Amino acid sequence: MERPRSTGRPWVLAAAALLHLLLLAPTLAAAFNYADALAKSIIFFEGQRSGKLPPGNRMAWRGDSGLKDGAQHNVDLVGGYYDAGDNVKFGLPMAFTTTMLAWSVADFGKFMGAELPHARAAVRWGADYLLKAATSTPDTLYVQVADPNQDHRCWERPEDMDTPRAVYAVTKDNPGSDVAAETAAALAASAVAFRRADPAYSSRLLHAAMRVFEFADRHRGSYSEGPLSAAVCPFYCSYSGYQDELLWAAAWLHRASNNASFMSYVRDNGMQLGAGDDDYSFSWDDKRIGTKVLLAKGFLRRNLPGLQLYKSHSDSYICSLVPGTTSFQPSQYTPGGLIYKEGASNMQYVTTATFLLVAYARYLRSAGACVMCGGRDVSPAELVALAKRQVDYVLGKNPAGTSYMVGFGARYPRRLHHRGASMPSVRAHPGRIGCDEGFRYLHSSEPDANVLVGAVVGGPDARDAFVDDRDGYGQTEPATYINAPLVGALAYFAGTAKY
Repeated sequence: MERPRSTGRPWVLAAAALLHLLLLAPTLAAAFNYADALAKSIIFFEGQRSGKLPPGNRMAWRGDSGLKDGAQHNVDLVGGYYDAGDNVKFGLPMAFTTTMLAWSVADFGKFMGAELPHARAAVRWGADYLLKAATSTPDTLYVQVADPNQDHRCWERPEDMDTPRAVYAVTKDNPGSDVAAETAAALAASAVAFRRADPAYSSRLLHAAMRVFEFADRHRGSYSEGPLSAAVCPFYCSYSGYQDELLWAAAWLHRASNNASFMSYVRDNGMQLGAGDDDYSFSWDDKRIGTKVLLAKGFLRRNLPGLQLYKSHSDSYICSLVPGTTSFQPSQYTPGGLIYKEGASNMQYVTTATFLLVAYARYLRSAGACVMCGGRDVSPAELVALAKRQVDYVLGKNPAGTSYMVGFGARYPRRLHHRGASMPSVRAHPGRIGCDEGFRYLHSSEPDANVLVGAVVGGPDARDAFVDDRDGYGQTEPATYINAPLVGALAYFAGTAKY
């Protein structure tokens, strides 16, 4: 990303100075109850569950759904998560969600207290589904359930849905290295998360991850460039290609197994898989900077040879976010101080960046290191302060004076672009609500019938403005991959905040 040129206008300089103060002013005291926010951020995943819900599912208005998923292919694909406000199970964002939940548990579990079992349950719900998707049929990975085009023609509760539950898969003849490698990363990260809590399960996850990675690497290709294109695009096209996922998966497999062959893979293939690229966002699609921070840990804590490059690129990413450095990019922030990358569902980039800031700060601190930003050294404490500003903005310290987490604080979004939340629950309205009949709830200005506790929505625009309108999916639709990285950051602040 090219740095913006100075305009020389005094108001621009003043705005930059104000933003500097806003982002890096001391923030030691807790502005919010982060433990409560953490608990709610995890409960959200119980509202996104597909399949047979367990006793005690805390999103009590939800019911069982998708109980025959995969049946037409004689495979059990029941379970997993709906990605956002629809009733489709998209494999690429679901795997990324699971990876980030697992990373949150692996790095920040010790800060979670009583929420750790719930966080592990959220990881397991995703990992169990991915295990089935990866191991049910030889040389096949099931990557999606439901035709999104058909699903989006209806506004139905998941408990009522009668749209086609088509099943999509990648194979050696129709490869999908991107979604397969992300699945391998999710299984490997989950193995790390369960290494001590359930060693047998962890071992099973790791062995499956290795097999899926070998499949992804041997049969290379992008899943959105083959026969699945019409089903996965434009929803979750692999815009960044599959190279980033292969390197990401290898990094996770090394962390999970400590098998030197995976580090050799990273060293031998890193440059052709994107290790030399500077990149400025981390998402379900683009894993490059996440991989670099993960590998930088190996350099910082274990001085593993060949990983200095990843520390340097991690520094470049961090420096672009920190005011006062020569590579700072003020265009990445709203006037109110929120990281801003994209117009639709921008909050996903906020939560991933926030996670990386905190994770990298901890890796640096453990090694007595700092971020090298040209002529300036940036301390881990500065990274934590910047991350805290983002968390506080999400929770309500922003120009709109609203929390962007549903159910947290006195003011939060009440009209989500979310089928289940917007419509009466099956308990309140046992009768079926049909495909077309449901649209009256989509277009209604009434508040949601059900509170999707903990959901973080797409968020405000580039000027910090937010419209609580169910039709405005770019601002009001929640997603699992928005919440998953936030779980780790919230855990850190819940465990370290000074009240």
